[in-house]
Amino acid sequence: MAYRVFVKKRVLKNLSKLLTDVQQRFKTLIAVLMQSGTAPGWRNFSKLGGNRYHCHLTYHYVACWTCEKETVTIEVYYAGSRENAPY
Repeated sequence: MAYRVFVKKRVLKNLSKLLTDVQQRFKTLIAVLMQSGTAPGWRNFSKLGGNRYHCHLTYHYVACWTCEKETVTIEVYYAGSRENAPY
């Protein structure tokens, strides 16, 4: 089943400021989310509670998203340093 992944504008704006390696990993994560809806094989993937998830792109950077169980829509609401992550 294919999932629809929406990335907030704020995330896209912050993503352009990150290292190219982190940007590539984010693109790969989006591709994985589009295919499976979650990223269980990803580095430090975990459920944050409710319908919120996160994983580490590198040691210093994370991505956070929501995924409703009844729908095929995923919304990425944060990508950036783990110090400022909303969890």
